[in-house]
Amino acid sequence: MSYTPEYFWKNFRLGTEIQISGAFIYNALYFFDQMEHFCNDEEIFEFLYNTSVGLERLEKIAVILLEHEAAINQDDFEKSLITHSHLDLLNRIKEKKEINLGKIHNKFIQLLSNFYKSMRYNRYNLSSVYEPNKDAHEFINLIQEGLNIEIKTDMIFATANDENIKKFIGKLVGKIVTQIYQVVKEESRNLNLYTYETAFNSKAYKIFMCEEFTFQKENLFKKEILIHLLNNKEESGFIEFIKSIEPIPLDMGDVHEYVKYLLKPHKNIQMLDELESIYEDDFDKERMEIVEVIGKDNVSFESEDEDFYT
Repeated sequence: MSYTPEYFWKNFRLGTEIQISGAFIYNALYFFDQMEHFCNDEEIFEFLYNTSVGLERLEKIAVILLEHEAAINQDDFEKSLITHSHLDLLNRIKEKKEINLGKIHNKFIQLLSNFYKSMRYNRYNLSSVYEPNKDAHEFINLIQEGLNIEIKTDMIFATANDENIKKFIGKLVGKIVTQIYQVVKEESRNLNLYTYETAFNSKAYKIFMCEEFTFQKENLFKKEILIHLLNNKEESGFIEFIKSIEPIPLDMGDVHEYVKYLLKPHKNIQMLDELESIYEDDFDKERMEIVEVIGKDNVSFESEDEDFYT
């Protein structure tokens, strides 16, 4: 099948952009989920950066599908897309489609615009030493206003990034993203395009198709898997394979610390020191190769000779 350049652009190139946009938004929310408090400005930066990029790319997809037509000056149109103003892009969408957002949503979008255009560069300026980090300061103020709470950033008395705050941010991002994605979906169908489709099991699928904007479900399922594995009496090829491996001598007084590492490895990176120490004292290359099989694709632990194969 042959496609016109315009069709290929809007269907395939912008389809890739949908995946990219969803991945950035997913990453932003994942980084926020991993935050334990609001003391580390770099963690807030990660969230704001990924959200601003993901939302901007999603807005531009919607603008192209809404505004572009054959008679348009292509160069001028493409130049109009070279912007980091989330509000300007949103206004272009709202000229043709109804978008219902509240005061807090518009304030958040303005924060993302300010962050991406200027705030993210503030720390490169000498004058930044005389004032709080603007990006973190304004983001924290937004949460305080939205939830009517006080967020303390003193490490000793730091306010926890609890489920209530995570749900607030999830709803905040979700209401904006789902409405703009709906515009993309509707316009794609009007133009007989499949731009809105996302790959199953992708980051974008969770964001756009499942419309899930927290990681509460994933975190809960990890814990349920752990409980099941430790309490399940049934045998399987995989369980037998695991039991056949001699465990390394971990300090079982720190069992919960190991679980915390599984859930948030970068927050508990010091746990790797124990692994390195054990491997230095008694490294077994053959055993390590066997251990590395666990979790790999295209591996079966169920076979006639009760051994695994690839």
